[in-house]
Amino acid sequence: MVHEMGQDEAGTGKSEFQMKRFIAFTLAITVSSWCAAATEDAPLDAVYINLSDTASLQRGARLFVNYCLSCHSASYMRYRRMGEDLGISEELLKEHLLFAGEKPGDLMQATMPANYAKQWFGVVPPDLTLIARVRKPDWIYTYLRSFYLDVGSPSGWNNTLFRNVAMPHVLYQLQGSQRLVSDGAAENGKPVFRLERPGEMTPEEYDESVRDLTNFLVYLGEPVKLNRYLIGVFVMLFLAVLLVLSYTLKKEYWKDVH
Repeated sequence: MVHEMGQDEAGTGKSEFQMKRFIAFTLAITVSSWCAAATEDAPLDAVYINLSDTASLQRGARLFVNYCLSCHSASYMRYRRMGEDLGISEELLKEHLLFAGEKPGDLMQATMPANYAKQWFGVVPPDLTLIARVRKPDWIYTYLRSFYLDVGSPSGWNNTLFRNVAMPHVLYQLQGSQRLVSDGAAENGKPVFRLERPGEMTPEEYDESVRDLTNFLVYLGEPVKLNRYLIGVFVMLFLAVLLVLSYTLKKEYWKDVH
């Protein structure tokens, strides 16, 4: 009897734990959806994504490794797989994309320890493997072009698309420093910036580099997308041939009836 009561209590406790976990998960999904919806109203700049543009993907990979990978991981991607997909040889991979003793077969992990990142930024930087599928390319493209100087921010930077973001403007050397002239709220339009100190790139060159980085992040989110498109073309061709053969067979079966 005691044993049976113990089993009942354990089962009840397990059910309560599962229920609490389900409620917590549901609340987390609700809050995440609400937060995502809160940023969808902001006007976004459209970006042209072309996963067949290998040169763009290679430039984006270099930007990601040089400016993003120190804090953010892409822990679902291996260097070797990326090199094979983007036409980067193992020699070039080692020379230009492996800086901290990584091996081609390693996952793309951040070089900064998570506890240090938590201490310095107040939050652990998220993994960026699926960021383009969560935030969408237009959001990433607009976000990386919306940083401005803000003396009231701990990092000295703020972002019109993601207010009070913990991330500093890691690409400021390329873009330069810009100040916010108008956030566009009064006219329900896009914010206006004034470039205070030019960077290493012209505004047009910086926009193109951000486009390359966004293109690469889209690739990270679904590396097999190009293969999927190719398979889709073959499937449609197969169905077209099958349609012709089926129609011919149908005519052959029904010729005596008509």
